[in-house]
Amino acid sequence: MSSQSVTVRQATDVKPGDLAALEVKGVRIAIANVNGQLFAIDELCTHEQCSLAEEGTLEGTVVTCGCHGAQFDVTTGQVLAPPAVEPLKVYPVHVEAGRIVVEV
Repeated sequence: MSSQSVTVRQATDVKPGDLAALEVKGVRIAIANVNGQLFAIDELCTHEQCSLAEEGTLEGTVVTCGCHGAQFDVTTGQVLAPPAVEPLKVYPVHVEAGRIVVEV
């Protein structure tokens, strides 16, 4: 299956330290802004499908699920703390002409 680049929103919409939820081609994705660098990950926690953008917190490169405390690295999707055991999918993301572009 081939991927497709999709322009999703203005880069200025996601401030440093923020997580923003969006749906791209039927996939829920969270955009994390870590000191001006953007990362795109699955928006739902792999433990119990809680919204990371709505229920979670972002500190540095670590997103913590607000439901049960699972932690993930937004740069790699790797699990840093249980109860989650499955990593998050990470999507290529970049800014083009001031807009966020995600490859799904």
